[in-house]
Order: sequence, then C-alpha cells, then structure tokens
Amino acid sequence: QVQLVESGGGSVQAGGSLRLSCAASGHTLSNYAMAWFRQAPGKEREFVATINWSGGRTFRADSVKGRFSISRDNAKNTLWLQMNNLKPEDTAVYYCADRSSSHCSTVKSQYDYWGQGNQVTVSS
Repeated sequence: QVQLVESGGGSVQAGGSLRLSCAASGHTLSNYAMAWFRQAPGKEREFVATINWSGGRTFRADSVKGRFSISRDNAKNTLWLQMNNLKPEDTAVYYCADRSSSHCSTVKSQYDYWGQGNQVTVSS
C-alpha cells in the first residue's frame, strides 16, 4: 500500500522559512514525478511545484517563484519543499502527491497518490 507522509509544517511569521518533507512507503519514488499542492480555506486545491523523476526538471507556480524550491532524494524516497520569505497568503494545507509517470504535471487530476496534508500558517 502506497503511503505519502508529510511533515515540517507549522506556524511562522511573515518573512520566515519552513521546510516540508514527504516520505514515501509502499513504492519506490524514483520512477515517478512528484508535486506539492496547497489548499486554503474555502479555495480549490492549487498547484505549487512539481519535479520530474530524476530531479532534473522542476516547475513552480508564479506565486511562489523565487521563494519556494522543490527537491527530492530518490535514495531516501523523500521529497522536500523549501519555503522562504513566507507570506500570509501562503497559509494553507500543503499536500505532496505522485503520479504514475516520470514527467512533471501541474494538473492535480493527473496525480494518483496523496499525502494527508500538513498545515502551514503564516502570520503578519
């Protein structure tokens, strides 16, 4: 059974940093592209960042470019999201996801497995 477990969320003041981790069990991540999405209260789940199977290609939403970076370590079966210069509008539940393809996608319906979500709260 595939499981993705996020950690590293919490509360921080604007301008601060957090690093989210996503650990996988039940399958080897190295074959799959992965992504981070987020969902704020009352809003749709939205794309944040994606990375291909090798880590050699990444895409980020315009709203997080220059502040967030996505990375992975296939040997550790782990995905990360480094979030710097956080803003109150980054407040959301963050989800990691993977898909049965080695190529990136920004479309949430193309992802097959999801973590349970991890709350990030940024205060002004």
